[in-house]
Amino acid sequence: MFVRILLGLMLAFLPMSARADSGDTVTVMTRNIYLGADVGPAMKLLPNFSASAEFMWGQVKQTDFSLRARGLAAEIESINPDVVAIQEATKWICTPHVWSKKTVVYDFTQELISELAKGGSKYRIASAAGKDAFNVGFAINPIPGLTMVHDPQTFQKLFGTDDAACGFQIADTLLVKSEFEIVNAGTSEYEKSYTIIPTLMTVYRGYSWADINIHGSVIRFIATHLESLFDEGKVPVAKLQAEQLIADTNAVEMPLVVMGDFNSDPRDPRKPADPNPGEQPVANESCEPQVGDPTSATALDQCNAYWSMVQSGFMDSGPDPTKPANFSWGYDALLKGPATSRPAGMTDRLDYIFTKHFQQPISAQVFGNRFPEGVGVWNCGGNQCAASDHAGVAVTLHLPVSTQVDAAQPDHNPIPLGFWKMMGIASLAVIALRLRRRFIKNTDLLENINSEV
Repeated sequence: MFVRILLGLMLAFLPMSARADSGDTVTVMTRNIYLGADVGPAMKLLPNFSASAEFMWGQVKQTDFSLRARGLAAEIESINPDVVAIQEATKWICTPHVWSKKTVVYDFTQELISELAKGGSKYRIASAAGKDAFNVGFAINPIPGLTMVHDPQTFQKLFGTDDAACGFQIADTLLVKSEFEIVNAGTSEYEKSYTIIPTLMTVYRGYSWADINIHGSVIRFIATHLESLFDEGKVPVAKLQAEQLIADTNAVEMPLVVMGDFNSDPRDPRKPADPNPGEQPVANESCEPQVGDPTSATALDQCNAYWSMVQSGFMDSGPDPTKPANFSWGYDALLKGPATSRPAGMTDRLDYIFTKHFQQPISAQVFGNRFPEGVGVWNCGGNQCAASDHAGVAVTLHLPVSTQVDAAQPDHNPIPLGFWKMMGIASLAVIALRLRRRFIKNTDLLENINSEV
């Protein structure tokens, strides 16, 4: 008996990475499911807001999520993960008039959950104590008179009109098998953001997290999507956001899994002469070029989010990101295979599963990057289309023995009032001013008529 007690005490004080596994495994997946439209060309149409909105809405209709969801669900079912980190969990929201209620026309997350349920796979958004692991980042609000789109087939059934103002919000979230207990959940924001138009248009990012009891072991999971936009001559925002993520998780001693789209390839920053079909960051005065054949011992992390994670102590549990067979981004915006500017198909590795306090993974794979192969492929008007412009990553890990629950992730300040909300308020003010002028004009007209009478 004494020996058993002594062994138990020794086990309790061992570092988490040195503790014996429970004998069970945990399978995790990260999947950017794509908002359905290419934001870049849409932004170039500004300040013609209607043209920008019409462009994006047209692409969303072509990349029909109701069909894509079946392919995405088939991928998840074939891998059977316990936890899925979703990026670009999108809601498309429309309203016909200023005074009308905003209506969610498409909710990608709920559509995916419903599609999974049809096949018998029950998942839910991680939630505990009234908090969801669902972090809304970049958003464009529907603004009547500005972001108007024409779609009688959709809007007549919803609003009785041919046109409506539409916008979207994209989020990061964690889907969990319904059988597992959610101990804690929440969200946090990154303090560093990317500004498109100073003081007016800023893209905010953050992360979702949850502590989940998997077969008796409590693990902290984080889903995130670092910034893709960057300024030439400056340190990429993704690198700065990775630094905060590292700092936020530095004190976490329980098993930790961080998954998502990090918008960082191990080869970045590239030399100007290096192949760069995905237009990733290039070396500049602030960022030295990445060394050739970088490793965790030789890579420069000053401007690279991926190497920052690895060199801070996280283990990249996915397949070797330097091999082209494991690249995870590069398909056409309409998902009809490789983009014309990237005929090789997937050109960069942006999606990762990082772990701490785990052993080496049992297995790891990148899926959905062999167009037109894979269960996620769907029929898009007689052609074959990919489920997303990204591939996914899945990993199976030994389950560490852990009942420890650390303090919650830092609750950073929420996103401040941004450009699109300001535009919404401004448009309401303009409409109110017009109505006031019309009221005054009508009042003056009535007074003139009364005076003449």
